[in-house]
Amino acid sequence: MKELLEIFLLFFKMGAVTFGGGYSMLPILRREIVARRAWLTEEQVIDFFAVGQTLPGIIASNVSVFIGYQRRKTPGAIAAALGVVTPSIIIITLIAALMQDFQNNPLVRHAFKAISICVCALILDAVISMWKRGVKDWVGVVICVAVFALAVFTQLSPVWLVIAAALAGISVRKLREGKG
Repeated sequence: MKELLEIFLLFFKMGAVTFGGGYSMLPILRREIVARRAWLTEEQVIDFFAVGQTLPGIIASNVSVFIGYQRRKTPGAIAAALGVVTPSIIIITLIAALMQDFQNNPLVRHAFKAISICVCALILDAVISMWKRGVKDWVGVVICVAVFALAVFTQLSPVWLVIAAALAGISVRKLREGKG
């Protein structure tokens, strides 16, 4: 029970300070889950993010469920999911109660501008980390550039792009194993 509470509180804290989606959560996960607690390796966290992107729903929730499940099976998954979404529920409830004054408050507008800058920095950190772990040779660079171009210049769903990139990577690996 103590570990379930620890899982809930850890993801509650992450849910309370993570703005901008699941990618802004990655540096916090690396520090808390990989470095501080050693619950998972960095590769496992990146793998959970990759799978979490392909599933419906919020990446942060998906990843928290995977990590919670890895630690304590179904009870851990539930504790992590509740932990990561509870702060948002509380904040949204408070905003709804105070909405009339909230949306026009200059302090709130400035706070969101500052938060958006921090979110950009956190997402850039996540991209750099994922690049270092995932792009190991020129083939990875080509796949990454191709997927980026398709994401920017077409209306293809990110789910299909992730699947295509995975299939391309698997195909290249199988070809290399066949030659070696």
